Amino acid sequence: MKRKINLLGAIRRMKSRSEKCLKKNMVALAFVLFGTGSAFAQYYVSPSGDDKNPGTHKVSFQTMEKAHNVIHNKQVWIRLSCAPDCLWEYGSMKGGSAYKFSPPAIEVDGRFLTAAVESPFENLGSTKLANGATEYVFESRFVKESNLTLTLRMQLNDDLPLIRFRYEIKSEQPTRLGGSTSSNRLDYLGVSLQHLNEVQEIQLSNFAGMVHSYMLSARSLVPSDFQEKVAVMGPILAASDGQHSFVLAYEHGSQTPDAFLHYELNPNREVRLTAVKGNYCPGDTVSVSQPYRTLWLETGAVEGDMDQLASCFRTFVLKYMSPTNASREPLIFYNTWNFQERNQSWNGKSVNEAMNEDRMLKEISVAHKLGVDVFVIDAGWFEKTGDWQPDPARFPNGFKLIREQLKANGMRLGLWFCPRLAASSSRVVEEHPEWRMSSNGSVIAPIDWLSTEKTDLMCLVSDFAESFADKLIRVAQETGATYFKLDMIDQYGCDSPDHHHGGAACTPEERSQSYGFQLPLYLSRIADRVAAKVPNVIVDFDVTERGRAMGLGFLASGRFFLMNNGPYYENYDIPKGIQPRYDNLFAYQGQARTWIARTPLTFDQWIPSNLFLTHYFPDDPQKWQEVNVASLILGQNGIWGDLLGISKEGVEYIGGVLAKYKQVRDDVTASDPIVTGIVSGSPEIHEKIFTATGRGVVVLFATGPGTYTYVTRNKVVDQFWAGENMKVVKGVDGKAIITATMKTPGAGIVIFGVQ
Repeated sequence: MKRKINLLGAIRRMKSRSEKCLKKNMVALAFVLFGTGSAFAQYYVSPSGDDKNPGTHKVSFQTMEKAHNVIHNKQVWIRLSCAPDCLWEYGSMKGGSAYKFSPPAIEVDGRFLTAAVESPFENLGSTKLANGATEYVFESRFVKESNLTLTLRMQLNDDLPLIRFRYEIKSEQPTRLGGSTSSNRLDYLGVSLQHLNEVQEIQLSNFAGMVHSYMLSARSLVPSDFQEKVAVMGPILAASDGQHSFVLAYEHGSQTPDAFLHYELNPNREVRLTAVKGNYCPGDTVSVSQPYRTLWLETGAVEGDMDQLASCFRTFVLKYMSPTNASREPLIFYNTWNFQERNQSWNGKSVNEAMNEDRMLKEISVAHKLGVDVFVIDAGWFEKTGDWQPDPARFPNGFKLIREQLKANGMRLGLWFCPRLAASSSRVVEEHPEWRMSSNGSVIAPIDWLSTEKTDLMCLVSDFAESFADKLIRVAQETGATYFKLDMIDQYGCDSPDHHHGGAACTPEERSQSYGFQLPLYLSRIADRVAAKVPNVIVDFDVTERGRAMGLGFLASGRFFLMNNGPYYENYDIPKGIQPRYDNLFAYQGQARTWIARTPLTFDQWIPSNLFLTHYFPDDPQKWQEVNVASLILGQNGIWGDLLGISKEGVEYIGGVLAKYKQVRDDVTASDPIVTGIVSGSPEIHEKIFTATGRGVVVLFATGPGTYTYVTRNKVVDQFWAGENMKVVKGVDGKAIITATMKTPGAGIVIFGVQ
């Protein structure tokens, strides 16, 4: 009781101070009383606005009658069961605002039920995750439906004020979802943005034909969008008043505008995240052993503007979105596919002609000298899809010699897979023909692919997914591979009633939509199952074509293989009669392809560029090698081309620059991008200096000759390496003054922090 009196007295004394000072002291007092570790606390957040609309509230602390209501750490606090229309409330320990989240609602047996639950939640314990975050689990029964239980999982970390959460609904008596004419009635949450005047929708899956790649697109939402109840896809929604900023995001994937869920805007500036299609199939069973799980979601707030919010979210994706961080390491990758394409298109040979043990061993030797960390053998290494064994005719020793040479050179093996493909004579098709894709009641006919035998299409939202994951685990054990590239996976493809995306009670369209919704979830399950058995494994999902499940979802389990060669000739409406044999327009050495490949670096503002693997050419002459290496070290980290055709001098140049880059690549990965100019302009300047260390790179591109001067926005360390055309002087404020003298089009590189 004495502690309660002292706390209330302290609050009364603080009331005489300014509001800004009051907030700071309240937060400081909370730290003293409740500590900085993750724990349950007893403080209350009183609303300053309309309590009927979940939203933003000013913070004051006081003791509460009940315990078990609040968890907190150094960054955030969460209060559960905050009001009848508020399931939980979020606040930053460094800020003065809070956000109330309305409970989810879902249709069960034809009744649309809101998850109003009994208070307090039961604490089911916490777990420390491999990435350093702590996952808390809470559970409570529905007030009006005692057989239904809501589970809330929340992941908090001590570095950032962003959290990750999801819901699970269980039923003691098996019940069914849906039941009305609206097949996907599901509200994830509602939250108010009433006090934040600037709102942006951040799209990740807008496929730009000009560069033949997905691009980040930021769209400002204006008051009339709220008045007219516009719905936007996201998956990121960001809001700010210039001093305080808030973010909400969901982990899924599909191409714009094919939304599976969206944010509904309302005139009172409340935002509701709701299902559009496919989130469940009517008739899906919910029970104790088979709960309904929502997508993972993120939210958080920072004291700062939209740029500071983006920086915080970027760091969260890098460090805390994925339970394991193997996929976040900025390794340098080489992939064999480009030379296979060249050999076919330019030399008239089979795409598999160069896919053999002798060529691979020679390429490994060159790749090591270049500084490659992961050597990826692309399509064609296998005898048949489905069985996924090395072709004995081209790899008579399997991958034994390749594995030994990679290990001797400190490199890792990567392999290409298409999960959907299985040769008609493969063991998996013979034993489980029921796993094949079907459409309109018939199994999809086998296809001809890569000049191999007839190949079946397999359903990834079935038991086949687990079987395929086990194949990857077996291949990893036999070959030592720790990187897998998953390719040729379209969003849609199966409407079978015999798999895990809807039964006979659903229409073929509903089953197809359920397949599309669950596909990225099953891809994540595959990657997670492999990661549990193969240490440090990295799984890439190839999104080089339109119609892929692009979004935040897979980034919790792996990364994206973003771009191959860029646009095809057909993207630019070039008549077929004058096309060369090579389908890709930007497939030749020079500047142009690097313009295309650098354009999607817009992702780097919100999501680190090393999660979007893009390959650059190593071909001679050195002036183009410099442009390609300068592009690569901005974080996309990929190489492909004719390794055996590079001159000795070219190998030494690329290897020397990449050796210096590898000293600071962690700093480059952690740094926010600062870009001056436009892609292909003169100059186009990229600064990737990590503010905490002063280490990183500055790269300047120019398409015309001239002298260009740039002053870094961040302070830099004294040690640096600069290209021949770059002069660096340290300014009095710790920033660098860089002068580039470009006699011809090209690039200049400065690396800060090299030994």
